[in-house]
Amino acid sequence: MNGPTYFQFHFAFLVPALAGLLAAATVMRSRTTRPTVWSIGKPVYWSGVAAITLVAVVYTTPWDNYLIARGVWGYGEGQTFAQIGLAPVGEYVFFVLQPMLTALWLGQLTLRHGWPEGGLLGWRDDSRRLRREHLRLLPRLLGGGLAVALGLGGVLLLGTDRTFYLGAILAWAAPVFAIQWVVGLPQLLYQRRTVALGVAVPTLYLWAIDRIALATGIWHISPEYTTGVDLFGLPVEEALFFLVTNLFVVQGLVLFRWVADRWL
Repeated sequence: MNGPTYFQFHFAFLVPALAGLLAAATVMRSRTTRPTVWSIGKPVYWSGVAAITLVAVVYTTPWDNYLIARGVWGYGEGQTFAQIGLAPVGEYVFFVLQPMLTALWLGQLTLRHGWPEGGLLGWRDDSRRLRREHLRLLPRLLGGGLAVALGLGGVLLLGTDRTFYLGAILAWAAPVFAIQWVVGLPQLLYQRRTVALGVAVPTLYLWAIDRIALATGIWHISPEYTTGVDLFGLPVEEALFFLVTNLFVVQGLVLFRWVADRWL
């Protein structure tokens, strides 16, 4: 064994961060009445977290295994102890811990009061309301178009080895973005400050610890399938991956809160 194991990485960086955020959340919930993302009630919020985590594991597993088989990334010898498919068990644990980390951070942030009227869940027969709905349909259509463009761009990038990992991320991310943006882009834009802050902090943290994992050899990225562009020593593809996955989680939970406010 040449370095720390995948589980040691979890215990060094993810478990303490989760514990700290959980402690902060516990204190905050007992001392504030601010309208936070999870102030609809802890059990309801965490049912949304559980659903998003389940979707993340199911959606990411085949993609992750395919990229391992292709040789886009691999793991240090002796630094993982068991596999499910081609991915180490620690990888699946990461699929669970990352949404929890982001959810614990996001849950403490405040929301703007109320929500924009309308959306796919708010269609009525009133003619004026329908006209407003048609106007609000435009950003959702633009969001869907942007997601399609990202997906098509990703597919094109798959054709070249040096851009393969970048293309794989974009092609994989596009269907999720399409669903989230078509369903609720006006609501996400309305809560853009919360979305941006909810994504930024865990993403920066994951960038930092991913850089450590690469430096210690827990996993490695193939230069054959990457552009060679680094962000402070972190391959730009890895930076994009954590940005995209945190966007999945944050947007999903904000939209979950929107649905909960309307229907629960």
